[in-house]
Amino acid sequence: MTGAPPQARRSHGAAVLGTLLAASIWGASFAGMKYAIQAHLSVGVMLTLRFGIGSACLGLLMLALRVPVRRAALRDGFWLGLVITAAFWLQADGLRFTTTAKCGFITGLYVVFTPLIGLLLGHRIKPFHGLGALVALAGLFLLVHHPGAATATPGGGWNRGDSETFLCSILCALQIAMTGVFSRRSSGWVLAFTQVTVVALLSLGITALLPAAYGFHAAAAGLARPQVWFSLLYLGMLATALAFWLMMTSQAALGATEAAILYCLEPLFTALLAMSGWIPGIRERLSPLQLAGGTIMLLAMVLAELGPRLWDRGLAPAAAPSVAAPLAG
Repeated sequence: MTGAPPQARRSHGAAVLGTLLAASIWGASFAGMKYAIQAHLSVGVMLTLRFGIGSACLGLLMLALRVPVRRAALRDGFWLGLVITAAFWLQADGLRFTTTAKCGFITGLYVVFTPLIGLLLGHRIKPFHGLGALVALAGLFLLVHHPGAATATPGGGWNRGDSETFLCSILCALQIAMTGVFSRRSSGWVLAFTQVTVVALLSLGITALLPAAYGFHAAAAGLARPQVWFSLLYLGMLATALAFWLMMTSQAALGATEAAILYCLEPLFTALLAMSGWIPGIRERLSPLQLAGGTIMLLAMVLAELGPRLWDRGLAPAAAPSVAAPLAG
């Protein structure tokens, strides 16, 4: 951003801070979802309430600020909503079978999948992206593999929750790629509100069709606990309303590559919180081998996104112009 005007640099700096804040909030949301599920809230009930709260917060703010609503933005938000509905259902259900820390790290693979989604859209994939994917898979093996479990379970430690989270990470990559396009032509407020509302309504409809054991009546005991509502308010107001607004408004000032690097910190926040014991009922421990696997995955994410730019700069002629170009995704 060396050659950018001061206003552009300030806008870029605010976008970086906003994205970092969203990543940290989402990192803590895994523990919040795990806590709600352990309190016997079904996936449908938890997601309906979380996104319902988020939708109400965003809607009230839009009314107060008189944000204009355009049909094209509603359409873009609707498609984003369909994608993240599937992603969050997979992620939340996966948390029933896997640990919070593993869920965070596996979800973080969306940073590697993002350029692969671009390849399907006709974009050229750079060697560092392929290398980053291979390194991430090696780290993923260390993270989920339990020595001696190969004979006990077919996947040697890989379970249903890990598989669902893996699919979730692919959908998250698709959502990031779509956001990179939509956020440059549609209002961030409308995009955030529409997709959050779509998740809330679809989750409510799906929950209504499920057996009574997965409905609101069965969750009454859990919802009577104040701690559960504290978790839901965090998930709805911060991890949904605030974080999605930050994502929709910040990514317009960032390249997809730069945004992906910042999102790399999300699984780190998740693991640290899960291991801290600050959330009641959640105190997880990772073996040295699993910690090494998670670290390798973080390095792979950074390699996949930062490597191409460092390589391109290294190949640039020594007498390159003194005015540097802005970072591009």
